[in-house]
Amino acid sequence: MSSSSSSTSTSATWKFQLLVLLLSWGWFSGGNGDISKVEDAQNFHVYYGQTFKVIKNSIDGRSYLLIQLGFHNPMPGFSSRLMGQTTQEWQKEQSIAPPESNLLSVPLSNYSVDTDFFPVSFFELLGLLESMKGITSTSLASECVMKLYEGGEIDIINKTEPQQLSLYAAHFTSQTDQPQACNFAIFAPLGEDYPLQRAEWIKFLGVFANVETRANQVYSAVRITVKSNYLCLNKSAASKTQSFKPIVAWMELDTQGIWSFNQETFKLKYVEDAGGENVDNSINKKTFNISIPDDLDDLHAILCTVDVVIDGTNTSDPINYNQSTFLKNIDVHDNFCFAFITNQSLWRYDKRIQNNSITLDWYDGAVAQPQLVLADLIEALFPTGNYTTTFFRNIAKGEGVVNIGASMCDRNISIAMEPTIIPCQE
Repeated sequence: MSSSSSSTSTSATWKFQLLVLLLSWGWFSGGNGDISKVEDAQNFHVYYGQTFKVIKNSIDGRSYLLIQLGFHNPMPGFSSRLMGQTTQEWQKEQSIAPPESNLLSVPLSNYSVDTDFFPVSFFELLGLLESMKGITSTSLASECVMKLYEGGEIDIINKTEPQQLSLYAAHFTSQTDQPQACNFAIFAPLGEDYPLQRAEWIKFLGVFANVETRANQVYSAVRITVKSNYLCLNKSAASKTQSFKPIVAWMELDTQGIWSFNQETFKLKYVEDAGGENVDNSINKKTFNISIPDDLDDLHAILCTVDVVIDGTNTSDPINYNQSTFLKNIDVHDNFCFAFITNQSLWRYDKRIQNNSITLDWYDGAVAQPQLVLADLIEALFPTGNYTTTFFRNIAKGEGVVNIGASMCDRNISIAMEPTIIPCQE
């Protein structure tokens, strides 16, 4: 490396270190006061300058330097390539690696989305659908995105073709295992442990579009929000558990014929917040092979203690997955001693699917609006008969699926979708 390039690298390193230090000390703030402060999420952070923003994403270790349109880069010479050198130096000198950074202009003029397990509902809540111009597939559970696609407003793009992805101001994806171009942004709410942490990622997207005020309004800035509604429902559920806490088994069968009780933190949290007790808190064995008689006996014995079952088994045919399917999968041909069958409390979270496919709204709308999931579970644990669930269906009562299609989009797409607030009294 020449002395001039070495000097440039050292200068840029010093500038970036100073910038991060000043940001961490709060020496900069948003010029117009429209900023988002991360309250619950653990995997991203936002810092503000007068004409720029920095998002630090802990999921992939990257940072995004967002420059307001009409202003110059506050760090001339700053680039992703240079950041690679800075990372090495920081690792050596401070044993701390700053994330690589992508430089983008905001607000974004347009964007594309890798739709594999990507919750596009966040864009709807922010009112940003009209700027979505490319998607990698039609496997998504949004009526209005499908309507835009069918109307020719959104194009299908090939995620393996960098030239196609470069046509957009930003390409949002939840996939961290693919090569990333300079306009990529990793959106990873599914990497958070708890439901509200996932929902707060609306603020991450809001920063790219200068709609922090809207993101704050949806999540936590006004009295009736996703967060406040969730917390109210949580308190309401707690009042129901003074004399009885239903035992819940959130379980699934894999392709090898092995049942397991789900250990995903966010699912266990949902059960607790709904006033239930997770069955796996009281057992040591976690997996059960239905081809092994002792395993099957153990599984049946545990299920005899359960009040509510949530069957998360993946299936290529959700429409025809019913109670008989479940009983066959656990190798039971009658009701046995199961209270959840007698009391008709056997549930799945595949109620909303896209056009008879395996694309579930559970991975989309349920992520953006966890208060609806919690309300569903409270109804499952403490049934009233007065509430219609959104994402869960009771297959013990023969409840079927709801097919999502473009014809169901009956709202003005140019206006932000309002979150659904469940009536609640603490």
